[in-house]
Amino acid sequence: MNKTSKTHDSFLTPGMTITGKWHQKSYFIKRKLGNGAIGSVYLCDANGKKAALKISDKSSSMTMEVNVLKSLAKVQGKRLGPYLLDVDDWVTPQGTKFSFYVMEYIQGRSLAEYIKQHGNEWIGVFMLQLLDDLEQLHQSGWVFGDLKEENLLVSTTPIRLRWIDVGGTTQIGRAIKEYTEFYDRGYWGLGSRKAEPSYDLFALAMVFLSIYYPKRFLKGTNSKATLYKRIQDVKALKPYSTCLYKAILGKYQTSTEMKTEIANVIYHVQNQTRVGHNRNSDNVPFAMESIGFLFIALGYYLSSLLIP
Repeated sequence: MNKTSKTHDSFLTPGMTITGKWHQKSYFIKRKLGNGAIGSVYLCDANGKKAALKISDKSSSMTMEVNVLKSLAKVQGKRLGPYLLDVDDWVTPQGTKFSFYVMEYIQGRSLAEYIKQHGNEWIGVFMLQLLDDLEQLHQSGWVFGDLKEENLLVSTTPIRLRWIDVGGTTQIGRAIKEYTEFYDRGYWGLGSRKAEPSYDLFALAMVFLSIYYPKRFLKGTNSKATLYKRIQDVKALKPYSTCLYKAILGKYQTSTEMKTEIANVIYHVQNQTRVGHNRNSDNVPFAMESIGFLFIALGYYLSSLLIP
């Protein structure tokens, strides 16, 4: 990966413009956004609009990623992943050829940053959003694979959890082609790397753990005990602890099962908040605020289901 990055960096630098060999579209490179296992991603200007350009010398891998993006373009009426804008090759002045594709640039904040600023009430909402998307993905025969916090952003118009890198997406039944150890159940000794819905659900649980453990943690001698304790030690995750632990142990076969239980947890929390408000008038402002936040957050979740 580092070798690939250096190869790109030696040809492609901020401030230059590249033009596709076949479609003759030009892109002004602004800055690098990051490196992946396949290539590098740059923020660019595409005819006056911001876009993300991914470039690599691994043409076959890039073709596979493009095919995944096309397959996800419209899944059951929902758009999963960024819009694909262009696919082309770039030949440097020295004659070196690279493959690249241009996709929608999704602006937003990290999941951890958003929850820290707006409150833990959003945890359940983002869990439901992510499970909704995974449900559609799995029903279409795919697994996200490299699901991690770094591959997710919270967009604000509308407020929604978005996928920004689907390079690890793998057809169900095959071996996961790209993963990150902390989010990989194989690393924790809690399952195989076979592409199946339960693989993504393990990673989903780790995504929400990672919010509260930004420096990560070691698996120790007993990975089950380690993960159980880490979940229990986070007050904000306690309402969802049973669901998260079941996901880690592979107890859910489908995203639908987990989504149903998370929705029940949120409903239960709402009822508890109402009861607490009724029993203790001294806590009226706090209780009303909690109920308000929950309803606002759930309102955004329900409205997001209507947005393709």
